[in-house]
Amino acid sequence: MQGKIIVFSAPSGAGKTTIVHRLMELLPELSFSISACTRDRRGRAEVNGKDYHFISVAEFQEKIRHDEFVEWEEVYEGAFYGTLKSEIERIWSLGKHAILDVDVKGGLSIKDFYKDRALAIFVRPPSIEALAQRLTARATDSTSSISSRVYKATFELAFEDKFDEVVVNDDLEEAVAHAEQLVRSFITPAATDEAL
Repeated sequence: MQGKIIVFSAPSGAGKTTIVHRLMELLPELSFSISACTRDRRGRAEVNGKDYHFISVAEFQEKIRHDEFVEWEEVYEGAFYGTLKSEIERIWSLGKHAILDVDVKGGLSIKDFYKDRALAIFVRPPSIEALAQRLTARATDSTSSISSRVYKATFELAFEDKFDEVVVNDDLEEAVAHAEQLVRSFITPAATDEAL
């Protein structure tokens, strides 16, 4: 089996992380690719080495110099995020497909790097207003942080047509079902492929 990559990207608060976690429960052949980042953990909910590899800015920049990332970006000032090449290789060595939860630019970079081995899915909120309400209800960010995330989301929504597929997260169960169908179709070879 050749390992594949499923990339989920979305504006912050659109629900991509929830969808990814649900898909991992439904599809045991998927393994979560843990991104590296330099931001602080959000409360006790996030675990180092499970949700992210939380590293210092200096360590992150050292890895950039050694070309250890498939993609990386300074998403906000001083807040670096990236996907380590070694993380994708680790997952493939286990005979699994990598599933990623990354920002919009990162998702497009991964698709560009892995081409047909990657499926890039954009998760969009039903509206910017709904997104702002979700971020406020999450109660993990300051008012200024929410404002900057909503502003950034408006910009990120312009990239949805560059992705392979779009999932609208208006109703979570419907969004998960749609995403599951897309992923299953991508990782399961068609009958004609199997005959070759």
